[in-house]
Amino acid sequence: MLAIFKREFKSYFQSFIGFLFVAVTLALIGLYFYIYNLGNGYPYFQYVLSSVSVLFMFTVPILTMRTLAEEKRNKTDQLTLTAPVSVWSIVMGKYLALLGVFCIPVAIICFYPLILMNFGTIPMAQAYLAILGYFLFGAAAIAVGLFVSSLTESPVIAAVIGIAVLFVGYMMKGITSLLDGAPSIITQVLNCFDLYTHFSDMLNGSLNIDGIVYYISLIALVLFFTVQSIQKRRYSVSVNHLSLGAYSTLSIVIATAIVVVLNIVVGKLPKSFTAVDVTDEQLYSITDEGKEFIAQVDEDVKIYVLSSEDNRDLMLGETLDRIDDLSKNISVEYVDPAINPRFASQYTDANLTVGSLIVVSDKRSTTVSQTDIYESTFDSNTYSSTVTGYDGEGRVISAIDYVTSDVQPKLLATTGHGEAALSSDYQGAVKKANIEYETGNIMDYDEIPEDVNMILINAPTSDISKDDLDKLKAYLDRGGDIIYVATYDLTDSANIDELLSYRGLSMVEGVVVEGDESHYYGYPFYLLPTVQVSTYTAGLYGGNYYIFAPNSQGILIDDTNEEIEYTSILGTTESAYSKLAAQNMEVTDKEEGDIDGPFQIGVAASKTGEGTLVAYGSSFMFTDDATGLVGGSNQKLFTNTASNFASRSVNVSIPVKSYSVSNLMVPRAQSVIIGAITTILIPVILLLVGFFVWFARRKK
Repeated sequence: MLAIFKREFKSYFQSFIGFLFVAVTLALIGLYFYIYNLGNGYPYFQYVLSSVSVLFMFTVPILTMRTLAEEKRNKTDQLTLTAPVSVWSIVMGKYLALLGVFCIPVAIICFYPLILMNFGTIPMAQAYLAILGYFLFGAAAIAVGLFVSSLTESPVIAAVIGIAVLFVGYMMKGITSLLDGAPSIITQVLNCFDLYTHFSDMLNGSLNIDGIVYYISLIALVLFFTVQSIQKRRYSVSVNHLSLGAYSTLSIVIATAIVVVLNIVVGKLPKSFTAVDVTDEQLYSITDEGKEFIAQVDEDVKIYVLSSEDNRDLMLGETLDRIDDLSKNISVEYVDPAINPRFASQYTDANLTVGSLIVVSDKRSTTVSQTDIYESTFDSNTYSSTVTGYDGEGRVISAIDYVTSDVQPKLLATTGHGEAALSSDYQGAVKKANIEYETGNIMDYDEIPEDVNMILINAPTSDISKDDLDKLKAYLDRGGDIIYVATYDLTDSANIDELLSYRGLSMVEGVVVEGDESHYYGYPFYLLPTVQVSTYTAGLYGGNYYIFAPNSQGILIDDTNEEIEYTSILGTTESAYSKLAAQNMEVTDKEEGDIDGPFQIGVAASKTGEGTLVAYGSSFMFTDDATGLVGGSNQKLFTNTASNFASRSVNVSIPVKSYSVSNLMVPRAQSVIIGAITTILIPVILLLVGFFVWFARRKK
């Protein structure tokens, strides 16, 4: 086999075809590398490989067409067939030689992501997984081309058939999607020759073991077919042709069955064992919070996906597979709206788009629109939308939570005292946690409605009335919960102060200044308070998460009141102090009269049998600007707080997973130089070397 490999590999670079294949491959990859990565600054190298994957349909058959076909036409294969080596050695030697030629451009493009590292952040794991997928896809295509070459004596016919076969394999997913009325067994058999889908999974950042098994087993099977094709020719003179043909057919059937069963078994294994999420944002993985929630689902939930399984959204499909694997009570079923157009009307009057979800339990049902699964931003300059986030896990978990919950909690945000309104993003996060959100003035109620689970008083700029105070006290007495967000410059706040005192809390005058540099951002009064362990900080405590609390008041607790239990949520260090002249602050250094810390910045005060009051010291804490500086942690804290009052055993709020990396900053001159080298210079040098080698051999 080694001798055949050496001879074949050497021949590709003596006949010019090896140089041509490598040059054309690198030229096309270099072109897309320049367009996507260098020109437009996209940090994803997989975009390049996705675009050039169609290249295999043309270059591989041209590379492989002469391998066996020309030998058969010239009768030179008799020398090989009568040699004292096995047919497997012949086939493997030729295949490895072809693979060796293909490995040259693959090895070269491994340097391309390293080049991009000089211009920004690159998802390296995804880039090299895409290269691995490209290699496996190419290796499978080469095996197919070699087999086709063994079937005919004409290299041209081998090339044409090879192009046709690879094109069908490339388009198989689309072909089977057109066979809506066909039996599922037919589409399953056809999908066995779906060459592209597993490669697509790797391009998207999911390392699926079943994909690797598929390509390796397909290569082995096709090489076995090639061996059988040669075997019949090798012994057709000396052995009874009919009996050998029957034996070969039986071997082919058995080998095919083994490969099909192997892939079916691997495909049925849980995704937690067979799929590795290599994306930096862990797009496909289920978060620990999600796993905790799924583990406590104890009733049957059905998730209907309005799509055929063949045409499912790959990313959402991965998420649903993993959720399905984690719980015996949750199942996923695909319903093709083209076949069953009235299915969705059983559960909703809404006009759902293809790819939307219907989540059903014995209690109720809800829908998840396909448009809500991805978060996008709109560029008014180009009138185009860019996908920036993936919310598949969060939306699905929220829907399951909704259909299995015994109660549907409500949050009432007070108005009438200059309160700050929650942004649409915060309101969306509350609703995603399956908490109903509404606003209202307390003075409009004789008493707080029974269906209100929690009240939000968000950064009021004026005091509440005595009548409002009495209603809020009565609400706490009967078990209602209140979230109060302080305003540092609020004056004449006697009634609010009394409400806080009702739970043993008081606000410190002034603005807190942190003396520890590691606990503020930019300015000493832009606090990064210490996150304490509690149910309010679930998913935040112990990780690399910050809470941003600018211009915060300190909160003191009355630890002499034994009836009240305090839970620290956020706190300062011992070095903190409160500046009394906050509005006229000239220096941040500690001055005479300033109040020594430490302070609470967030604290919960509860009383047995009654409600809890949670106070936060910063009026800017629950804003989009603040949470944007710390990657969404402030919003997570808020939804944790609200969910904590929703009477649930597990608080669930999965944030949107970032879908994009910042674009690369490649100077124009450098992009042109690198693009010229990868697209023109390297391919041209290869072609010139190949031409001189070929010309020199021809003159001999």
